Amino acid sequence: MTDPITFPAESPRVAVLALVAHDEKKDDLLRLARQYRRTLARLHLIATGHTGLQLSTELDLPVERMHTGPEGGDIQIGARIVEGRVDAVVFLRDPLTAHPHEPDIQALLKICDIHGVPVATNLASAEILLRSLSQAIWWGRDAASAITPSDAVLRSTEVR
Repeated sequence: MTDPITFPAESPRVAVLALVAHDEKKDDLLRLARQYRRTLARLHLIATGHTGLQLSTELDLPVERMHTGPEGGDIQIGARIVEGRVDAVVFLRDPLTAHPHEPDIQALLKICDIHGVPVATNLASAEILLRSLSQAIWWGRDAASAITPSDAVLRSTEVR
């Protein structure tokens, strides 16, 4: 399957997308990445160890690799989010399997919530996120702006 959108021009800023997938979900992520390969090629990709290796090898895309999840890769991505250096996260996780680094997984999801970074944890939400990025790139918009909450939304959610 090919990308549903074609791109006329370069985007003014390269958005950073973090990709993470538990072992049981790596094939799902690879299928999704193949479908949106042209979109992903226009983004700066970071991924945890094995996921990044598979993506770069099978799709011939540059992927900045962190450590594996159990070795601290989720925490490395979380640190980048805190620094404002990640625009969105696709984290296809397997909620039915116990993971020894579950506290790291929960910390990453919490950091996304705290810093307003969109995170997709299943194929349906991941496709919505990637479609949004695709459309922003096609329209020549800053891809990150397509997935960043507006100032009005952020003001309405502030704790009073």
